Amino acid sequence: MKKKLLLFAWVLIPTALFAQNNDHSYQIFETKTRKTISVEELVKNMKKVDVLFFGEEHNDSIGHVLEAQIFSQMSQTYPGTTLSLEMFPTDVQPVLNEYLAHVISEKNFIKEARAWNNYKDYRPLIELAKANKTDVIGANAATRYSNAVTFSGLNKLNDFPVTSKEFLPPLPIDTATGRYYDKFIETLGGHDMGGMKIFQTQNLWDASMAWSIAKYNKLNPKKKIFQVNGRFHSDEKLGTFAQLRKYAPKLNLVNISCFAAKDGTEPDWTKQAELADYIILTVK
Repeated sequence: MKKKLLLFAWVLIPTALFAQNNDHSYQIFETKTRKTISVEELVKNMKKVDVLFFGEEHNDSIGHVLEAQIFSQMSQTYPGTTLSLEMFPTDVQPVLNEYLAHVISEKNFIKEARAWNNYKDYRPLIELAKANKTDVIGANAATRYSNAVTFSGLNKLNDFPVTSKEFLPPLPIDTATGRYYDKFIETLGGHDMGGMKIFQTQNLWDASMAWSIAKYNKLNPKKKIFQVNGRFHSDEKLGTFAQLRKYAPKLNLVNISCFAAKDGTEPDWTKQAELADYIILTVK
């Protein structure tokens, strides 16, 4: 009984925090109308959407609360909504499944699933999925694969054993060009990092997450997917968003870009209108 009460409390935490924040700490803008909407309206708009991307800033505490609130309401409105996370790699999927099935401890889960240092920010999402008995996808590429690409390029992945390739998207991996590459170099301050294949590593992450979602959708075509990643991976519908369009062109995809407001109370539409279908501004 005590364990059930604790779990129930954890499920309620995101909602309680959200209730404290819902007056002044964020605004949700629907880009096509440039009007503010509520979380309820956002979720209602997802009726015909297959995958909703939530592009976050990893250190935005209000953004994390909103992720849990949106996922909670999507799970209620569209039962079986699946959670997909950049924060866990594909090779720990068995550990994720074991924790969701209540057969391993949280301590073992955090250690063996190699949870990020700020796992506390994502814990409400995992606990909601666990309580609702919904799936969680570990979508990203493991660090050992991304390190190999960073120093040797994407072709290095061909050298890995067949058993390793089970955790990787189909090879060869498409390398994005054009706007995504230019934006990436801008983010690095105009430097290309010399011989390091940093951009190819970015493409590995994008392809891994997109492939993970596409693979899951093929087996579970009726389930909606709530994908959480750093917003660079899905802003302007580039990165992971664009890769998923290649893997699963028939899916209806929508993206959110969530970040702290710097000036004013609404987005700079002259510069930010192309970021996403929905823009969330948070105020710390």
